[in-house]
Amino acid sequence: MSIYDPLYKPNCQGETFAPSYWSTTIQLGDPAPPPQTDQTYDVIVIGGGFTGLLSAFYLATQFNKKVCVVEANQVGFGASARNAGFALPSSGRLGVLQMSKKWGEDTALQVYQEYKNAVTRVHELIENHQIDCDRQANGYLKIAHSDNALEMLKNGLEYSRTVLKDTCLSLITKDELRANYIDMPSSYGAVRTGHGFGLNPLKLLLAYKRLVQQAGVDLYEQSLAQQIIKCGGTYQLRVNEAQLTARKVIVAGNAYNSKQTHPIINSRYLPILSSILVTRPLTQYELHATGLKTHQVMMDTRTLKYYYRLLPDNRLLFGGRGAVFGKDQNKIKYRNHLQAALKNSFPGLSQTTCEYHWHGYIAAALDDHPHIHCEDNLAYAIGYCGSGVAYSAQAAFRLAQLVSGQPVPKLPIYQTPAPKFPFATLSRLGQFGFYNLAILKDKFY
Repeated sequence: MSIYDPLYKPNCQGETFAPSYWSTTIQLGDPAPPPQTDQTYDVIVIGGGFTGLLSAFYLATQFNKKVCVVEANQVGFGASARNAGFALPSSGRLGVLQMSKKWGEDTALQVYQEYKNAVTRVHELIENHQIDCDRQANGYLKIAHSDNALEMLKNGLEYSRTVLKDTCLSLITKDELRANYIDMPSSYGAVRTGHGFGLNPLKLLLAYKRLVQQAGVDLYEQSLAQQIIKCGGTYQLRVNEAQLTARKVIVAGNAYNSKQTHPIINSRYLPILSSILVTRPLTQYELHATGLKTHQVMMDTRTLKYYYRLLPDNRLLFGGRGAVFGKDQNKIKYRNHLQAALKNSFPGLSQTTCEYHWHGYIAAALDDHPHIHCEDNLAYAIGYCGSGVAYSAQAAFRLAQLVSGQPVPKLPIYQTPAPKFPFATLSRLGQFGFYNLAILKDKFY
């Protein structure tokens, strides 16, 4: 793989696709051709991931807009096809208690409901359109890595039940966790929610692509959006040798946005590497040794989290943070570090081969929550921080509402622009310091 880093490189066109496990389960097919002539649309959507495709789908099917999607590579290149396939009722890094402290209980309740609605929206898309994406059983377990972490989980559980009116949460004791879900070292109990499930993100993405094309949206792949220029009441976008014109534009590349397209999103997000391992199919002996008894999705409470789930063919997916600096992303020590974490978590797999390893960028906002924002008919979505499988669907619907002039909930995630990172090009140094402090915190707290 290349050493592409969106913090410094102007765009991702021509970069290498991830050698993911997902890419072995379904073929991408031939890319849609770039535009051959100048075209005019109601809305141009830049980015062919979950957010971009669904924004176009809702604009075409619910708001009767003439829309195109412009993708620099091919649908299946970016974060939407590189992630772990966790559809979760969350986004950003703020927990429920942090949201309440930051915004107050009423706003926290409404934001939390948006996150839950996102999971429901993905479920309904899968059901209504009969999408085959290897959807697994409902259930998401947040596993405490220490006694202190378990107490924090209990506090959040009580708050979510009483204030946020969430009736789908339950406390799983240490003994229950090991008897019914997973038996691993350094697990002290968990909170389980009925919201959330696992899926194959590439199969879901390609299904969204088909929906968009069936809805009459023009999809242009291998088409770099070179620069957005405002001309009176319209925007002009140069794509290869053609010019696309529209009154409104959505920038939906998330961490893979081009720095040259338009400055509206520049310095408003930090691209962070996340890495994933997938083992060979586990034997019954290995499954017994790990204590894995569920295909539900799981994540621990560390600041630098590990996340894992058993796939339909009994491979174990295990993920965590990758290199800090993009130039280091392919160094073997980072794969070795993740493999060591996997084997520490599952000692019974110390001799098990990992057949797949890949990485990709997520986008973090400075204030730790997503921003879906529109100004001067130019909209963007940013800052999912690794929870975009589900929330991208809700964000896409809200983007479609925004650019169609429809009201959206008066919430911070929809009403405020993403703040800019100060000294953005130096933010990797801050990230390096944060990671080292987090390692110490996760070890002792």
